[in-house]
Amino acid sequence: MQSLCVFCGASAGHNPAFREAARAFGQTLAEHQIELVWGGGHVGLMGVVADATHAHRGKSYGVIPEFMAERELAHPFATEMVIVDSMHTRKAAMANRAHGFVALPGGLGTMDELFEIMTWAQLHIHRKPIGLLNVNGFFDPLLGLIRHMVDAGFVKQVHLDQLHVSDDPEKLIAAMRLHRPPEGDWLAKVSPQQS
Repeated sequence: MQSLCVFCGASAGHNPAFREAARAFGQTLAEHQIELVWGGGHVGLMGVVADATHAHRGKSYGVIPEFMAERELAHPFATEMVIVDSMHTRKAAMANRAHGFVALPGGLGTMDELFEIMTWAQLHIHRKPIGLLNVNGFFDPLLGLIRHMVDAGFVKQVHLDQLHVSDDPEKLIAAMRLHRPPEGDWLAKVSPQQS
């Protein structure tokens, strides 16, 4: 696994544990020589992850929309920074570069990115590992919601099982290295009445 795309908050959140976890994750990426792929920002947890990656001599690939770069939100020390025309282009560029995806605590943008990449996995658009760095149980309510979706028949258990969840960066990366995508194509089994 040569690169990981990190989704996380453009704010740091109220709990200092979020900032510390972002710092530890950036350091872990650098120590494992895994390139950080991220939204290119220097603010919030995004900035903390990037700062820690760079402080430990790791490589980074930032993708930032032009309107954000114009507001001077781009990280100044990225190994490589790509400026794109839109948020849609940004997400596609990050997904193409990454060998896997990890979400840290964040808000609506983080959830948007996470759910899109989970949906792409469900549709077999990609077969890369997806992880949650579950700092202080941040993602527990979300995991509960997805379990509810499974119980209600809207999500298959196999897709929930594909999420790698840990509060420890080392353990999370180790689990993601062992990732095996599910066999078969669930779309082939969906009739027009079920879709």
